[in-house]
Amino acid sequence: MNDSYIINDLYCQDLNFTVPLDYQDTNAGSLTIYVREVASKAGVENQLPYLVYFQGGPGFAAGRPTGLDGWIKAASQHYRILLLDQRGTGNSSAVSAQTLRHFASPQAQADYLSHFRADNIVRDAELIRQAHIGEQKWSILGQSFGGFCVLRYLSSAPHGLNQAFITGGLPSLTRPATDVYKATYGRVESKNKQFYTQFPKAQHYATLIADHLKSHHEVLPNGQQLTVEHFQLLGINLGVTGGHEALYYLLEQAFVEVDSAQELSHVFKHQLMSMLDYDTNPFFAILHESIYCQNFASQWSADSVRHDQATQFNYVTGNDFYFTGEMVYPWMFEQFANLIPLQQAATILSEKEDWPLLYDLQQLKDNKVPVAAAIYFNDMYVDINYSLETVAQINNIKTWVSSDYEHNGIRVDGELIFNKLHKLINH
Repeated sequence: MNDSYIINDLYCQDLNFTVPLDYQDTNAGSLTIYVREVASKAGVENQLPYLVYFQGGPGFAAGRPTGLDGWIKAASQHYRILLLDQRGTGNSSAVSAQTLRHFASPQAQADYLSHFRADNIVRDAELIRQAHIGEQKWSILGQSFGGFCVLRYLSSAPHGLNQAFITGGLPSLTRPATDVYKATYGRVESKNKQFYTQFPKAQHYATLIADHLKSHHEVLPNGQQLTVEHFQLLGINLGVTGGHEALYYLLEQAFVEVDSAQELSHVFKHQLMSMLDYDTNPFFAILHESIYCQNFASQWSADSVRHDQATQFNYVTGNDFYFTGEMVYPWMFEQFANLIPLQQAATILSEKEDWPLLYDLQQLKDNKVPVAAAIYFNDMYVDINYSLETVAQINNIKTWVSSDYEHNGIRVDGELIFNKLHKLINH
C-alpha cells in the first residue's frame, strides 16, 4: 500500500513504529507510534535533514497539516519534518476510557498510564531515530509540553541532536507542581481582569450564568450536568490569541427566554462543549499534573492551592466571578463522562511518589546542543520567571522574549516565530 500523498504542495508519508510500553521490561507489551513525515518538494528531492515536532499537551496528537503554510512552511526550507503522535495520542496507541476499560483494575490502569510521560516519549523518539536514519542526528522542536520533551531529550540523549527549538515550553527543572500553580493562579487572575476590562459586560454575563447554575439543573447535550466549576473551565481560552473574543461571544448569547423564564440556550451549551476537550482528550486530565513530578506526588496540587491560597476562584454569589485556567481538579473525574471511569486510576496517579527524575541538571549545565527558545511575556500557562530561571541552568541556549504573542503564538504566526528561532542559532 502506498503511504505517500500530497496536501496542497506538502508531500506526506505515513510511518509506523513499534516500541516497548516499558523500556525497563520489554515483556510488558508494545505500542504503535505513528509519525507523519512532511516536506516540500525540494525537501524530498534534496533529502534535507530531519526535524521532529513534539506537540503540546500532554495528551494531544500532532497537528494535522493542511498544506505548506505556517511554521511548517518556514521549517520545510531547512528540514523534512516528522510530526510525532506521542504515545497515547492520535494514531499512537490512543489512551481513553474506551481503550482502558479492558484492564482488570484501576491499579492496572494507573500502572499502564505511568509509562506515558516525557521520559518515554523521548525514548520512543530515539528508537525511531535509530530505526529511521541510523546514527544520523536530527533536530527537534517542542511547543508547550513539547518543550518539556525537548529538555528531557537534551538531558538523556543529546548525542542524537543537532539543534533544538522551544516555543512557550520552558518549565522549571526542579520545582514541585504546587509552586507552578501558585504562580499560575496569579496569571489567570490577571487574564480575567484583562478580559473584563476589554469587555465591560462580561462580568455581568458570567455572574448571571454562574448564579443560574447554582439554582437550576442544566444538562449539556451529552447528558452531563453543567456546574459552576465546569463553566469556570472556559478560562483556559483566556491564554490564547482570539480566546477572549471567543469567550465573550459565547457569554453574550447564553440565555433564551422560554415561557417567560430564562434557560441556557442550546447554542451556548454546544459551543461550550466544543471549547473544552477533557471528554475528547481525557489523557490531558489524567496525566497533566504528573508532568511536573520527580520523586514526589502531585496530590491534586491545583485543587489544594485553589482552596488554600486562591480562594477568589471559589465562586460565591455576590462576589466577582473568575474563570480558571488549564488546571485539573479531582471533581472533573466525577462530572465528565469520559473521565468518570478513570477516577480511581487518576487518584492512584495523584498519590504516586516514585516518579523518576526527568531532567539531568549537570547534563543541561554542560549542554553542547544549540538551543533557541521563544518565551512569551504574557504566557498564562508557563510562568516567565520560572522559564528564565531554567534558562540560567542550561548552557548554549539563546532566547527570544516577546510580548507580542500568547501561548499559542506558533499557531498564530508560526512562520515568523520559527524563522526568528532558526536565525538565533544559524547565522
